[in-house]
Amino acid sequence: MCPLTDLEYLLMRILQLCKKFPYPLRDGESIAVTYLSRALSDQGCEVTLLAMNTQKHYTELSSIPDDYDHYKAIHCTEIDNKINPIDAFKNLFSSESYHIKRFISKDYEAKLIELITTNDYDVIQLETLYLTPYIEIIKKHSNAIVAMRSHNIEFEIWERITKNTSFWLKKMYLKHLTKKLKNYELETLNDYDYLIAVSDRDLKKFKKLGYKNGAISTPIGLEMKNYIQIDKPKMIPNSICFIGAMDWVPNREGLEWFLDNVWPTFNKLKPEVKFYVAGRNTPQELKSRNIPGVVFMGEVPEAITFINSHPLMVVPLFSGSGTRVKILEGMALCRTIVTTSLGKEGIEGEDGKHFLVADTADSFVKALSYALDNQEVMDAIGKEANQYVLTHYDHGRIAQKLIEKYDYLLAHPYK
Repeated sequence: MCPLTDLEYLLMRILQLCKKFPYPLRDGESIAVTYLSRALSDQGCEVTLLAMNTQKHYTELSSIPDDYDHYKAIHCTEIDNKINPIDAFKNLFSSESYHIKRFISKDYEAKLIELITTNDYDVIQLETLYLTPYIEIIKKHSNAIVAMRSHNIEFEIWERITKNTSFWLKKMYLKHLTKKLKNYELETLNDYDYLIAVSDRDLKKFKKLGYKNGAISTPIGLEMKNYIQIDKPKMIPNSICFIGAMDWVPNREGLEWFLDNVWPTFNKLKPEVKFYVAGRNTPQELKSRNIPGVVFMGEVPEAITFINSHPLMVVPLFSGSGTRVKILEGMALCRTIVTTSLGKEGIEGEDGKHFLVADTADSFVKALSYALDNQEVMDAIGKEANQYVLTHYDHGRIAQKLIEKYDYLLAHPYK
């Protein structure tokens, strides 16, 4: 393969594979996928999307706005990957990972083969581990670079969830599933040609786990023009917010811990402060708890508008992996964020400068009180947070770095 000319560089052809349709932009994965693909397109790449449309994250394609137009083409395959109790039970006696198996689809495979045999892609970029079952098919029909963009270390999420689970039977079941997921992730670690980790921390861990091929650390980027801070008079005074999908275990786990361990003490200390909770699929049993000072909003139309309405944001996470996009969004909007050490994992900011870190109920109460009692501190942290995100997480700069790496790999093939 010869080095690319300038014209060929501008026409780099990328096929992006996703386990869910990346719209609407209501979760970190959709934001990460959309902002990077848009930035790649803006810089001259020709990006095609092949996404699964699952029941859990089903997107009505007719609802996609006209300005979601950065893809050359969008292909979508509907799959039913909901958890089936019978299949889950049978899987107990199999070495297969049930996490991964639910994303294997003959229809998706057929569409993938159709695309890679009728188009000459330079790069096929897999968004998350759940697309690795299709690597063998890709390599059979295409000479494209197979790149894995790892949003998380997947088994690490479930190890942490398992550790935080108290009911012994559920704990044993999760431990069994996590072991099989870990085995799969490690067994396929070097199946792809190139690894894109979302943080230096994740990249170092992948290498420690045995990854040996080419790799780069490129964080999740934001389209900064979308993050405009509203004037203070338009904010809801004396308010704290939380936003996150309630069907993602780490979000619900962290919120319930906050409501049980932090909020009762804080509410007595500052009864004038309201806590606004937003997130899709908020369970009715949570809403019906009728907790003093807590307002359950359910799913809100715009995460940016919701975050913008409150001066203070909490992200109490004790499991999960990768980078928390909601923290980056809050920082981009100049918000003061109180989070855990695990919550800020992958974001190399400083406690007290870019956010406030609290790992116990007592330290959360103190951090929230300190912030609300010191407006100048919140202003300073918000300003520093915004500048940090602008410097390190602008999607255009991140895309340019990735394009340069792809360009080099295409000019220096090693297969």
